[in-house]
Amino acid sequence: DRPYAGWLYGSVGMIADRGDRLDNLQLTVGMVGPASKAAQTQKFVHRITDSPQPNGWSNQLDNELGVELTYERKWRGIHEFTPFGWGFDVTPSIGGSVGNVHTHASVGAVARFGYDLPSDYGPPLIRPSLPGSDFFVPNQTIGWYLFAGFEGRAVAHNIFLDGNTFRNSHSVDKEPLVGGLQAGIAFTFNDVRLAYTQVFNSREFEGQPHNDSYGALTVSLRF
Repeated sequence: DRPYAGWLYGSVGMIADRGDRLDNLQLTVGMVGPASKAAQTQKFVHRITDSPQPNGWSNQLDNELGVELTYERKWRGIHEFTPFGWGFDVTPSIGGSVGNVHTHASVGAVARFGYDLPSDYGPPLIRPSLPGSDFFVPNQTIGWYLFAGFEGRAVAHNIFLDGNTFRNSHSVDKEPLVGGLQAGIAFTFNDVRLAYTQVFNSREFEGQPHNDSYGALTVSLRF
Protein backbone atom coordinates (compact mmCIF):
# COMPACT_ATOMS: atom_id res chain seq x y z
CA ASP A 1 0.00 0.00 0.00
CA ARG A 2 1.02 3.66 -0.02
CA PRO A 3 3.72 4.70 2.49
CA TYR A 4 2.67 5.81 5.96
CA ALA A 5 3.01 9.60 6.14
CA GLY A 6 1.82 12.64 8.03
CA TRP A 7 1.49 16.23 6.79
CA LEU A 8 1.27 19.12 9.27
CA TYR A 9 1.08 22.49 7.50
CA GLY A 10 -0.09 26.07 7.44
CA SER A 11 -1.24 28.12 4.46
CA VAL A 12 -1.46 31.78 3.54
CA GLY A 13 -3.07 33.07 0.36
CA MET A 14 -4.47 35.93 -1.67
CA ILE A 15 -7.92 35.88 -3.29
CA ALA A 16 -9.26 38.16 -6.03
CA ASP A 17 -13.06 37.95 -6.44
CA ARG A 18 -14.41 39.74 -9.49
CA GLY A 19 -17.98 38.53 -9.09
CA ASP A 20 -17.94 36.07 -11.96
CA ARG A 21 -14.31 34.97 -11.55
CA LEU A 22 -12.14 33.95 -8.61
CA ASP A 23 -8.34 33.82 -8.58
CA ASN A 24 -6.65 32.11 -5.63
CA LEU A 25 -2.88 32.04 -4.99
CA GLN A 26 -1.78 30.06 -1.94
CA LEU A 27 1.55 29.21 -0.29
CA THR A 28 1.65 26.15 1.97
CA VAL A 29 4.58 25.28 4.25
CA GLY A 30 4.79 22.35 6.65
CA MET A 31 6.48 19.13 7.72
CA VAL A 32 6.16 15.61 6.36
CA GLY A 33 7.35 12.75 8.56
CA PRO A 34 7.58 12.08 12.30
CA ALA A 35 7.69 15.83 13.05
CA SER A 36 4.06 16.05 11.89
CA LYS A 37 3.04 13.93 14.93
CA ALA A 38 0.63 12.00 12.70
CA ALA A 39 1.56 8.69 14.33
CA GLN A 40 0.69 9.94 17.81
CA THR A 41 -2.49 11.56 16.52
CA GLN A 42 -3.79 8.43 14.79
CA LYS A 43 -2.88 6.15 17.69
CA PHE A 44 -4.68 8.49 20.11
CA VAL A 45 -7.86 8.54 17.99
CA HIS A 46 -7.78 4.75 17.56
CA ARG A 47 -7.33 4.31 21.31
CA ILE A 48 -10.29 6.49 22.33
CA THR A 49 -12.52 4.93 19.63
CA ASP A 50 -11.42 1.38 20.56
CA SER A 51 -10.13 0.77 17.02
CA PRO A 52 -7.22 -1.54 16.08
CA GLN A 53 -3.86 0.14 16.67
CA PRO A 54 -1.96 1.03 13.44
CA ASN A 55 1.32 -0.84 13.10
CA GLY A 56 3.03 0.75 10.09
CA TRP A 57 4.34 4.04 11.51
CA SER A 58 7.84 2.62 12.06
CA ASN A 59 8.15 2.66 8.25
CA GLN A 60 6.78 6.15 7.60
CA LEU A 61 8.43 8.76 5.38
CA ASP A 62 11.37 10.66 6.87
CA ASN A 63 11.17 14.27 8.05
CA GLU A 64 11.10 16.74 5.16
CA LEU A 65 10.18 20.40 4.96
CA GLY A 66 7.35 20.71 2.45
CA VAL A 67 6.69 23.81 0.35
CA GLU A 68 3.87 24.10 -2.18
CA LEU A 69 2.61 27.00 -4.30
CA THR A 70 -0.94 26.58 -5.63
CA TYR A 71 -2.91 28.67 -8.13
CA GLU A 72 -6.58 28.25 -9.06
CA ARG A 73 -8.99 30.15 -11.30
CA LYS A 74 -12.77 29.60 -11.29
CA TRP A 75 -15.53 31.07 -13.46
CA ARG A 76 -19.15 31.28 -12.34
CA GLY A 77 -22.43 31.96 -14.11
CA ILE A 78 -25.46 32.05 -11.80
CA HIS A 79 -29.05 31.65 -13.03
CA GLU A 80 -31.78 32.52 -10.51
CA PHE A 81 -35.34 31.24 -10.60
CA THR A 82 -38.36 33.25 -9.46
CA PRO A 83 -40.35 33.62 -7.29
CA PHE A 84 -38.37 31.78 -4.60
CA GLY A 85 -34.88 33.13 -5.34
CA TRP A 86 -33.39 29.70 -5.90
CA GLY A 87 -30.39 29.52 -8.19
CA PHE A 88 -28.27 27.20 -10.30
CA ASP A 89 -24.68 27.61 -11.38
CA VAL A 90 -21.80 25.73 -12.98
CA THR A 91 -18.25 26.69 -11.98
CA PRO A 92 -15.43 25.36 -14.18
CA SER A 93 -11.90 25.63 -12.80
CA ILE A 94 -8.27 25.21 -13.78
CA GLY A 95 -5.26 25.15 -11.51
CA GLY A 96 -2.03 23.58 -10.47
CA SER A 97 0.54 23.16 -7.73
CA VAL A 98 4.34 23.31 -7.75
CA GLY A 99 6.49 22.02 -4.90
CA ASN A 100 8.09 19.00 -3.29
CA VAL A 101 4.75 17.86 -1.81
CA HIS A 102 2.48 18.07 -4.87
CA THR A 103 3.21 19.08 -8.45
CA HIS A 104 0.22 18.70 -10.74
CA ALA A 105 -2.18 20.43 -13.14
CA SER A 106 -5.95 20.12 -12.79
CA VAL A 107 -9.21 20.89 -14.55
CA GLY A 108 -12.74 20.43 -13.24
CA ALA A 109 -16.24 21.83 -12.71
CA VAL A 110 -18.85 21.99 -9.94
CA ALA A 111 -22.64 22.38 -10.38
CA ARG A 112 -24.79 23.79 -7.55
CA PHE A 113 -28.49 24.30 -6.85
CA GLY A 114 -29.82 26.20 -3.87
CA TYR A 115 -30.34 29.59 -2.24
CA ASP A 116 -27.82 32.46 -1.85
CA LEU A 117 -25.27 30.90 -4.20
CA PRO A 118 -23.22 34.13 -4.59
CA SER A 119 -22.02 33.77 -0.98
CA ASP A 120 -19.15 31.49 -2.06
CA TYR A 121 -17.61 29.38 -4.85
CA GLY A 122 -18.20 26.02 -3.20
CA PRO A 123 -17.15 24.39 0.09
CA PRO A 124 -13.49 23.95 1.08
CA LEU A 125 -12.01 20.47 0.64
CA ILE A 126 -8.88 18.56 1.57
CA ARG A 127 -6.26 19.22 -1.09
CA PRO A 128 -5.30 18.11 -3.67
CA SER A 129 -8.94 17.18 -4.22
CA LEU A 130 -11.49 19.34 -6.03
CA PRO A 131 -10.88 23.04 -5.28
CA GLY A 132 -13.34 24.85 -3.06
CA SER A 133 -13.64 28.37 -1.72
CA ASP A 134 -12.16 28.92 1.73
CA PHE A 135 -13.92 32.26 2.18
CA PHE A 136 -17.60 33.19 1.96
CA VAL A 137 -19.62 36.41 2.14
CA PRO A 138 -23.30 35.66 2.92
CA ASN A 139 -25.92 37.89 1.34
CA GLN A 140 -28.86 36.34 3.24
CA THR A 141 -29.33 35.22 6.84
CA ILE A 142 -29.84 31.61 5.74
CA GLY A 143 -28.47 29.93 2.62
CA TRP A 144 -28.03 26.38 1.34
CA TYR A 145 -27.11 24.42 -1.75
CA LEU A 146 -26.61 20.92 -3.12
CA PHE A 147 -23.50 20.39 -5.25
CA ALA A 148 -21.76 17.83 -7.43
CA GLY A 149 -18.58 18.02 -9.48
CA PHE A 150 -15.59 16.34 -11.06
CA GLU A 151 -11.86 16.93 -11.45
CA GLY A 152 -9.01 15.47 -13.48
CA ARG A 153 -5.34 15.81 -12.50
CA ALA A 154 -2.08 15.24 -14.35
CA VAL A 155 0.38 14.33 -11.58
CA ALA A 156 4.10 14.95 -11.92
CA HIS A 157 4.97 14.50 -8.23
CA ASN A 158 3.21 13.36 -5.06
CA ILE A 159 5.47 12.90 -2.03
CA PHE A 160 2.93 10.55 -0.43
CA LEU A 161 3.39 8.14 -3.36
CA ASP A 162 6.88 8.96 -4.69
CA GLY A 163 8.46 9.10 -1.23
CA ASN A 164 10.97 11.57 0.17
CA THR A 165 12.53 13.99 -2.29
CA PHE A 166 16.13 14.07 -1.05
CA ARG A 167 16.65 10.57 0.39
CA ASN A 168 15.61 6.97 -0.18
CA SER A 169 12.29 5.97 1.36
CA HIS A 170 9.27 3.77 0.85
CA SER A 171 7.37 4.54 -2.36
CA VAL A 172 4.91 3.17 -4.91
CA ASP A 173 4.50 3.69 -8.66
CA LYS A 174 1.94 6.46 -9.08
CA GLU A 175 -0.66 6.80 -11.82
CA PRO A 176 0.07 9.92 -13.91
CA LEU A 177 -3.62 10.68 -14.55
CA VAL A 178 -6.23 10.56 -11.77
CA GLY A 179 -9.84 11.70 -11.46
CA GLY A 180 -12.31 12.52 -8.72
CA LEU A 181 -16.02 13.07 -8.11
CA GLN A 182 -17.66 14.94 -5.27
CA ALA A 183 -21.20 15.55 -4.01
CA GLY A 184 -22.64 17.10 -0.90
CA ILE A 185 -24.63 19.85 0.80
CA ALA A 186 -23.73 23.17 2.44
CA PHE A 187 -25.62 25.48 4.81
CA THR A 188 -24.86 29.05 5.86
CA PHE A 189 -26.39 30.88 8.83
CA ASN A 190 -25.17 34.45 9.26
CA ASP A 191 -21.35 34.08 9.51
CA VAL A 192 -21.23 30.29 9.97
CA ARG A 193 -21.00 27.70 7.19
CA LEU A 194 -21.44 23.95 7.63
CA ALA A 195 -20.72 21.60 4.72
CA TYR A 196 -20.51 17.87 4.15
CA THR A 197 -18.79 16.45 1.06
CA GLN A 198 -18.42 12.86 -0.11
CA VAL A 199 -15.36 12.39 -2.33
CA PHE A 200 -14.65 9.51 -4.72
CA ASN A 201 -11.15 9.28 -6.23
CA SER A 202 -9.76 6.96 -8.89
CA ARG A 203 -6.78 4.73 -8.07
CA GLU A 204 -3.63 6.78 -7.55
CA PHE A 205 -0.93 4.11 -7.78
CA GLU A 206 -0.27 0.82 -9.51
CA GLY A 207 -1.57 -2.17 -7.60
CA GLN A 208 -4.01 -0.12 -5.51
CA PRO A 209 -6.78 -2.60 -4.72
CA HIS A 210 -9.70 -0.17 -4.42
CA ASN A 211 -10.68 3.38 -5.28
CA ASP A 212 -10.53 5.91 -2.43
CA SER A 213 -13.74 7.27 -0.91
CA TYR A 214 -14.00 9.55 2.13
CA GLY A 215 -16.21 12.20 3.65
CA ALA A 216 -15.23 15.74 4.67
CA LEU A 217 -17.14 17.77 7.26
CA THR A 218 -16.12 21.44 7.43
CA VAL A 219 -17.23 24.23 9.77
CA SER A 220 -16.22 27.78 8.77
CA LEU A 221 -16.60 30.96 10.84
CA ARG A 222 -16.34 34.36 9.16
CA PHE A 223 -14.92 37.27 11.19
